[in-house]
Amino acid sequence: MPFIGVTVRKTIKINFLDFLNGRGIKKKWFLVCFNPKTNRIFAITDMKRSLGDIAYNEDNEALAKFAKALGHPTRIAILRHLENQSCCYTGDLVEVFPLAQSTVSQHLKELKNAGLIQGELKPPKIKYCIDQEKWNIAKSLFEQFFD
Repeated sequence: MPFIGVTVRKTIKINFLDFLNGRGIKKKWFLVCFNPKTNRIFAITDMKRSLGDIAYNEDNEALAKFAKALGHPTRIAILRHLENQSCCYTGDLVEVFPLAQSTVSQHLKELKNAGLIQGELKPPKIKYCIDQEKWNIAKSLFEQFFD
């Protein structure tokens, strides 16, 4: 536990073998708390690991994927913009949002990876639209979750 009067600045979970530079110590997980100003470790506690994989149902995994994609205000704004239009090009979104083109592209990539939007390549541009099927699935899953 942290010393009295010391504030935990950052907490990370590391593999103790990595911490000891592979000195052959039995593999365990530890919680390491340190002050980044001094780079001093001031607490190490043993952490228990689960022995097996946790089985999640498909709906929970899909909901988590959609929630992660919606976890940034810019992505929500992009989806609202796309919802009001049939489709949109990346360059059009850059004009709407005060962000760099690379930042907008990264947000579009996250939304596309979650399946909420689909991109159609029309060289040299990409046209993005909301994937209505996945959008309806996401709405349904969030409604079930909040009911």
